[in-house]
Amino acid sequence: MTLTRASVAEQLRVRSDKRQDTGVRRICIGDIQGCAQPLRRLLMRVRPQPGDHIYCVGDLVNRGPDSLDVLRQLRAVDALVVLGNHDIHLLRVAAGVTAAGAQDRLDAVLDAPDCDELLEWLAAQPVLHVESDLVLVHAGLHPAWTELAALAPALNAAVAAHLAGEDDARIRFATHVRYCDAKGHRPRHDEPPPAPPFVPWDRHYRGARTVVFGHWARRGLVVQPRVRGLDTGCVYGGPLTAWIAEEDRLVCVPGWDGR
Repeated sequence: MTLTRASVAEQLRVRSDKRQDTGVRRICIGDIQGCAQPLRRLLMRVRPQPGDHIYCVGDLVNRGPDSLDVLRQLRAVDALVVLGNHDIHLLRVAAGVTAAGAQDRLDAVLDAPDCDELLEWLAAQPVLHVESDLVLVHAGLHPAWTELAALAPALNAAVAAHLAGEDDARIRFATHVRYCDAKGHRPRHDEPPPAPPFVPWDRHYRGARTVVFGHWARRGLVVQPRVRGLDTGCVYGGPLTAWIAEEDRLVCVPGWDGR
C-alpha cells in the first residue's frame, strides 16, 4: 500500500478507537538517534503485546551507529513517529534539498536496497500527534497553540512542502524549540541557558493533555504534571527511556557505549 497522509491519519484514528475499546498500552520512546541495539533491548523489556502501540518522539536517526536498523525495527512494529529535526534532515538530504553534513551518519540508509520504502514510511509520519489525553511532539509547543486538535491536521499537511524545501516556521518551532518567551520568541542560543524572559517552553503550557517530547538530552528526563520529556541522551551514553502511558511507568535500558 502506498502511504499518504490521509491513509496514515485514518490508521491513527483506528488505533485511537481500538485503544479506547480494549485498553491496550501506548509505549512512548525517547530519542534513539541510530542506536539500534538499545532500541532492541528496550522493546524486549517492554514486551509489546498484540494491540499495543509504539510511539516515538522523533530523532530516530543520525549520530549513532545504525540508523538503518532503527528504521527497519520501527517500521516492522508499525510505530507512530513524530518527526524530529534529524529525521527531517535525512528526508531533505535524500530529496537533494539539503547537503549532508560532515558529521552525518546517514549513508547506510541512503544506500540500502529498501531505502525508498523506509523513507516513504518516514515521510508520511506527522509532526504533531494529538489524542484526547496525549500529545506527541519532538521538541515542544508554541505558547499560542491552544487548539491542538484543530492545529494538528493543518500542521501535518504542511510537512510535505517543508520536506521539499519550503521553510515552515511552525514545523521548525515544533522540532527545535527548547527555550522561548511567552510570545514564542526563541533565544539566539540555548547554551549557556539564556536569561529571562526565556524559559523552557513547557513553562508556558496550560493544556489538559500530557505532552510527550524529546530533543533535549542536556536537560534529560522530565517528569512533571502533564509533561514527559524522554530524551535521556542514549547516543551520548545515557539510557534509552520509554514511558508507558496507561501505567505511568518509565522503562530504561543502557544506551550506546560508543563502540
